[in-house]
Amino acid sequence: MDPKRRRLLEEIFNAGLRAVEPEAVIHSHVSRRGAQLTVGDRTYDLGDYRRGWLVGAGKAAALMAKALEDLLADRLSGGLVVVKYGHGVPLRKTQVREAGHPLPDQAGLEGAEELLKLLEGCTEQDLVLAVFSGGGSALLPAPVPPLNLPQKQLTTQLLLECGAEIGEVNTIRKHLSRSKGGGLARAAFPATVISLILSDVVGDRLEVISSGPTAADDGSFAACLNLVERYGLADRLPEPVWRLLREGAVGLRPETPRAGDPIFARVQNLVVGNNRLALAAAGEKAKALGFNPLLLSSCLEGEAREVGRVLAAVGKEVCLSAQPVAPPACLLAGGETTVTLRGPGQGGRNQELALAAALALDGFPRISLLSAGTDGTDGPTEAAGALGDGDTCARARGLGLNPADFLARNDSYHFFAALGDLLITGPTRTNVMDIVCLIIK
Repeated sequence: MDPKRRRLLEEIFNAGLRAVEPEAVIHSHVSRRGAQLTVGDRTYDLGDYRRGWLVGAGKAAALMAKALEDLLADRLSGGLVVVKYGHGVPLRKTQVREAGHPLPDQAGLEGAEELLKLLEGCTEQDLVLAVFSGGGSALLPAPVPPLNLPQKQLTTQLLLECGAEIGEVNTIRKHLSRSKGGGLARAAFPATVISLILSDVVGDRLEVISSGPTAADDGSFAACLNLVERYGLADRLPEPVWRLLREGAVGLRPETPRAGDPIFARVQNLVVGNNRLALAAAGEKAKALGFNPLLLSSCLEGEAREVGRVLAAVGKEVCLSAQPVAPPACLLAGGETTVTLRGPGQGGRNQELALAAALALDGFPRISLLSAGTDGTDGPTEAAGALGDGDTCARARGLGLNPADFLARNDSYHFFAALGDLLITGPTRTNVMDIVCLIIK
């Protein structure tokens, strides 16, 4: 890609990242004056509590915890947060555990058990500050007996590969876990719980982010069975998992706690940052760079390759008719797409979206695109995403590469690596889904 266009796209993307830096979003919603702690529209008297604890999980959890320690270190008795490998930072009062993502591992299991044990000692005189961000579902595996970690790992792998949306994936994960679907609120009851949440799901649904550790759940075992059937997983799930879901569906196991359950009476859940906030900041940066920005949606879902084609079509319409915005234009969208694996290749949803878009943009040199995960990770690769434009496919063919073949086998990573058009940021320690940016000049 032309270096100047790449630089413009990266500047716009980075502006979005800065708007959702964990410490910044915490300080914009939480403040303290003496013993008075204000969180959103609620104020707490710290003198009412004998002990304070700081817990959480997610890719952004360490920096979120750091911001709270800056405000409340003198009131904390301790705590524990679990983050993805490479996403930890030193904290004063709170232990940091690094663990596996997207597949849970033994480190995550041990961290989850330690966190639950800490909370189970809480009383009405305890204040629990919780921080959650994307990745928390995998980082806090606490299997419902008699399930074990290998069974949870296989189940997670199957759910991630089948094309299910994250809300559907988490519906099942919540019913297999003691930490999810209100599980942490149950463990901490009757303590006061303040849960600060960096959203990585469309619609900021509390019950979906990190699988809702402190949120009421309206899912059911029956819904789990429907999802298993829809995605053809009945014969592939570990038998103990399949049996547990069937037992729950006939009332032999308790459902996740619903709204109105007493365990939520002393819980405040507050979303402190989301994809829309990042897109707005990206739009402001695009305007400062001389573009006419247009935010298309923060609710992208569906197959990455199909979304890529649709966004490319909007970009081409801007070129042909100056609608829905006149060039020089910057189209922005965000959300979380999915990839149904069809081949043995390597990549992630952003790289697949960018490859499909590049195919659709072939011959439209005025359009350039960046698609990347705000967490700095895209699938099982070190890339955050990729960049493409109307010349991408021509350059690829000049190297003897067939773009359509790479897409057919889900091998977007090696395609963009050959062109030098991967976006590699390293861990950003934030996570508000993905950002897609198209510039048209």
